[in-house]
Amino acid sequence: MHTDFSVLKLITDASILVQFILALLLAASIASWAIIFRKRRVLREAREAVDAFEKRFWSGGDLSAIYREVSAREGDKPGMEALFESGFREFSRLRKQDADTGIVLEGARRAMRVAQVREVDRLEENLAFLATVGSTSPYVGLFGTVWGIM
Repeated sequence: MHTDFSVLKLITDASILVQFILALLLAASIASWAIIFRKRRVLREAREAVDAFEKRFWSGGDLSAIYREVSAREGDKPGMEALFESGFREFSRLRKQDADTGIVLEGARRAMRVAQVREVDRLEENLAFLATVGSTSPYVGLFGTVWGIM
């Protein structure tokens, strides 16, 4: 008696529930890899943008000129540029109002913290999905294995 134990034959002979679990795990794996590669690209681009901005910022140039250059650009700005733009904008606004130095600095810090939180949220996007898939997939697979054996 010859029994075919090929992967394809095992999948086609499995119950509907086991096939569904296999499809679910395959979809989660594909989605996870897509997120991982996209996240790698986003983090690499963020690192490059930070390095470029820091080089410009610490070069000793005029901060007002850097602000005009950054704020003239349309669309979303990478991390450090968004932090700088929001902090410098708030600093300039409060300084024009002849506010106390402490108030000016605290306002700039507050604006920069808000921009920082937005940037961290952007960089951490989809990490919860990866964590959920990573922690639940072994149990889902184990359930499919046990069901298939039963």
